[in-house]
Amino acid sequence: MIAQMLLKNKEKSTYKEDSVGEKPIRSVAKALSWRVVGTLDTLAVSFFLAQDIKLAASIASVDFITKLVLYFFHERVWNVVKWGK
Repeated sequence: MIAQMLLKNKEKSTYKEDSVGEKPIRSVAKALSWRVVGTLDTLAVSFFLAQDIKLAASIASVDFITKLVLYFFHERVWNVVKWGK
C-alpha cells in the first residue's frame, strides 16, 4: 500500500530533474549568506574567549574569507554529484 502511494505520488509529481544544477552565482549568494551567520558566531565566540574586540574581529575576518572560498568550492563539487537529485 505504501509502495503504491509512493509510486502514484512519483507519477503525479511536477518536479523536473535539473540536469544542469545551480548556477555559480546562486552558490556565491548561499555562501555569503551562510558566512554572515557563521562569522557573527565566530565573532561572538572569539570575543567571549579573548575579551578583545580587535582580536575577535581579526579572527572573524580571516574566518569569513577562508570559509567563504571553501564553501563555494564545496557547493560546486556537490553540484556535480548526482546522488539525491
